[in-house]
Amino acid sequence: MLERSAIHWSTSQSLVYYLDIIALTLVSFFLYRVLIASWTYLRSLHQLPLPPGPPGLPIIGNLFDMPKEKDWVAFSKWGDTYVFGMTFVIINSHSTALSILEHQNSKTSDRPIVPMASDLVGWKNTTGFMPYGETMRSHRTPAACKAFHSHVELEMHRFLKRLLADPESKRLKEHIRKTAGSIVLRISHGYQVQEANDPFVDLAEKAVQQLVQAINPATFFVNVVPALRYLPEWFPGGSFQKTAREWAATLDDLAGKPFAFVKSQMLLDSDRALSAEEETDIKWSASSLYGAGVDTTYAIIYTFFKVMILYPEVQAKAKAEIDQVVGNQRLPCMEDRKHLPYINGIVLELYRWHIVLPTAIPHRSTEDLIYNNYFIPKGSIILPNVWKMTHDPTIYHSPMTFKPERFTQPELERDPRQFMFGFGRRICAGRHLADVSIFLACAMVLSVFDITRYRDENGEAFMPDTEVTSGISSYPSDFRCTILPRSENAGVLVQAELAG
Repeated sequence: MLERSAIHWSTSQSLVYYLDIIALTLVSFFLYRVLIASWTYLRSLHQLPLPPGPPGLPIIGNLFDMPKEKDWVAFSKWGDTYVFGMTFVIINSHSTALSILEHQNSKTSDRPIVPMASDLVGWKNTTGFMPYGETMRSHRTPAACKAFHSHVELEMHRFLKRLLADPESKRLKEHIRKTAGSIVLRISHGYQVQEANDPFVDLAEKAVQQLVQAINPATFFVNVVPALRYLPEWFPGGSFQKTAREWAATLDDLAGKPFAFVKSQMLLDSDRALSAEEETDIKWSASSLYGAGVDTTYAIIYTFFKVMILYPEVQAKAKAEIDQVVGNQRLPCMEDRKHLPYINGIVLELYRWHIVLPTAIPHRSTEDLIYNNYFIPKGSIILPNVWKMTHDPTIYHSPMTFKPERFTQPELERDPRQFMFGFGRRICAGRHLADVSIFLACAMVLSVFDITRYRDENGEAFMPDTEVTSGISSYPSDFRCTILPRSENAGVLVQAELAG
């Protein structure tokens, strides 16, 4: 009897303990929001006002006003906005972005902490998510990548061969991703990707897909309530800790396994032993190139195929230019770029028309700053709405229309590379490599292939839509197309270039 009572007492005690923990968590969250809101309010008593924004509720601010999808469209209507107990500044204009993120970059080059991605999984070790400081500066890569042009051209030749074997584009997305990943791995690690089931490409893709989920507040509540990161895995609601542990192992493999390959191939200087700190910098800066370059390259090249179907007149003009400048006895190369203004116009218009990171990666202010008589407090999250900047009708005529001519006419419209690769000291380190890869993809594909609408077995042709996905990264909606050699000689040329 005593034993049963003891068991009953123990069970009741455990239940009370769990309820106390839950209650403490809720109270802590409430007090945390009160503290943040109060602190922000006291700081707002500064002589200058905070940026304007929609009215919010006590404590939670504009939490329920945050858009569920395509937030860049909603943000384009908001302007500079104060939300959720802390300051979120939504920048919709290029001039404002320059004033805050370029001219005051010593105060606005930090990154906000996303607990699931940054701390628990470990993406804070990569260049894009790393807090601003000396370590991040050591990760920056040289701007020039001319020495790598031949490597990119070779991988693009392999890409053409994949397309030649897949005329109905059943694996188009896979081909593009493999090519983008192959370029980065060849340049960063001297590694040639296997044609089928390459372990490093598969690993990198897995890590990037996990990152997309890890930075989503709707997926992991710990991104909204950072204190939950201390919740143990065994506690109810703590299962995200197991997920974080598994994803951290994937990320560690992405940084470590290619690096181990480099060491085994003696591509690093074997005459001098690297310190642990140097090895860490090399591992993470090299792996950072994958996230910096592959997603942008993949999304833009995939968009290119869709655009060629939606705008056949653009495809016709581009082919005419290539035929005149390059001819049909060789493939285009980077040396041809200065002689192919219309192809270059297509590349720039792809950048403008489809923004891979519509609101970029957020910045965080490390000091109070003033802009246009508004007070932006230290710790503000700054989101540049790049999509709005590249679709601003005061900058781009008919912004929803794909028009390469806007970059080939005597009075050129603004170069979208001023927006789409980021701002200030956080500008994308892989931008030059991505730019070279995208230009060569467009030029080479158009030199040897016709891209037309996909037809089913009944002969019905399908026109793709212009929809895009929501999220931090935005991709074109899925579609099919037909990719056939322009001539018998074009097919032979693809095989000959690769063999050479």
